[in-house]
Amino acid sequence: MSELKYLDLVGLQCPIPVLKIRKAIRDMQSGDIMSVVASDKAAKIDIPHFCNESDNVLIEIYEKNDLIYCKIKVV
Repeated sequence: MSELKYLDLVGLQCPIPVLKIRKAIRDMQSGDIMSVVASDKAAKIDIPHFCNESDNVLIEIYEKNDLIYCKIKVV
């Protein structure tokens, strides 16, 4: 069964959010889901790029109330 991990990256600026996502994914298993919230507007570009480069799956990404929310499936 897949596990859900939550990562709060509010207040962190580029490149720290992607570095923290990369580090957290190392401890996860294939099929696990990471739910991320970030405040840095660059996250809307950086997180999809990271997922593409790392072969992880970006399930969703959206902005609400000046925060970026996304879900990543670990491959």
